[in-house]
Amino acid sequence: MAGPSPVAAASADPARWGRVDAEGTIYLRSTDGERVVGSWQAGAPEEGLAHFARRFDDLLTEVELLAARLSAGGGDPKHALTSARTLRDGLADATVIGDVDGLRARLDGLVAQAEASVGAARSARDAQRAAAVARKEELAAEAEKIAAEATQWKQAGDRFKTILDEWRTIRGIDRKTDEALWKRFSKAREAFNRRRGSHFADLDRQRAGAKARKEELALEAEALADSTDWGPTAARYRDLMAEWKAAGRAQKDTDDALWQRFRTAQDAFFARRAETFAERDAEFVANAEAKKALLNEAEKIDVADADAARAALRGIQERWEEIGKVPRDDIRPLEARLRAVEDKVREAADRQWRRTDPEAEARVAQFRDRVAQFEAQAEKARAAGDTRRAEQAQGQADQWREWLTTAEQAVHGR
Repeated sequence: MAGPSPVAAASADPARWGRVDAEGTIYLRSTDGERVVGSWQAGAPEEGLAHFARRFDDLLTEVELLAARLSAGGGDPKHALTSARTLRDGLADATVIGDVDGLRARLDGLVAQAEASVGAARSARDAQRAAAVARKEELAAEAEKIAAEATQWKQAGDRFKTILDEWRTIRGIDRKTDEALWKRFSKAREAFNRRRGSHFADLDRQRAGAKARKEELALEAEALADSTDWGPTAARYRDLMAEWKAAGRAQKDTDDALWQRFRTAQDAFFARRAETFAERDAEFVANAEAKKALLNEAEKIDVADADAARAALRGIQERWEEIGKVPRDDIRPLEARLRAVEDKVREAADRQWRRTDPEAEARVAQFRDRVAQFEAQAEKARAAGDTRRAEQAQGQADQWREWLTTAEQAVHGR
């Protein structure tokens, strides 16, 4: 609540502030001297003073109400300033009896207070305007960045709507600045809409192209579904899958329908292939068992008679080829066992051949003669003092001796 006024009410002692002369003229006393404020003829002179004193008190009440509003911060400080100045300027001619000097001082204080409030309000408005301008500049800059860089179209579009909603709540900017900022935002939004429209137009063209390409791939997949050329067709399906992924996406419902066609054809082919391979695998397993039985027979071949062993092996090899393919994992182990038998029979044949080779002993005798010949030449050269020829002849004799040793070992190893 407001405290008591520093200016005393006049009604309590009107004579303190004025007087009435014999003709009923009312005078106000102040530091400026006396001045006539009116006259009173309707009754006793004291009643005249009291009337003009009440008018002062009414004026004082108006001043204190103004002071209360200023202190409370309510109302327009500019209007309060105008009111305070009007009241103060009117005191010079006011027809009142009271402490005019005190009331003028009171109004001087209220004018100063109102001026301060006006200044504070102006500063607050300036700060608010600066904040509003800064915020709209931020929003405009964000809009321009989105317009230039955004590729998440829905999120960006939603953000433009949010920016616009906030933009409409920002007040207190002068018209020229506000229009300039709005042009920036509006231009950015239009640029974004153009870029988004261009993107979706391109996307529509890409989807149309993807649809056409995937229709071709689905048709080819369906044409291959009944193929029995398992390897090349499976490879082609792998290529078709890679081409499908590279074709891009069509509209979702169209893309899903085309994929269903493609996948159905592919699944049909691979299901038939799997069934065929299962049958083939069963046949291959049986073949492997048959070849194992042959190997058991082959590994029992008696190689003491090389000719009989070779004949038995040829029969096994012919039956081996007639049996056919085996599972992939069995190929190498089975063939390794067969090769071991083949090596065993071949070694037996080699040993037999070496035992019956009439040329072997002749080669040994020939090598022995050559050694003797070159050693004789070496001895003769040494006797003649021809060291160089002796060394050459001895070297040849040593080489032939190595060959002689090898030949003798081959004969003795039969």
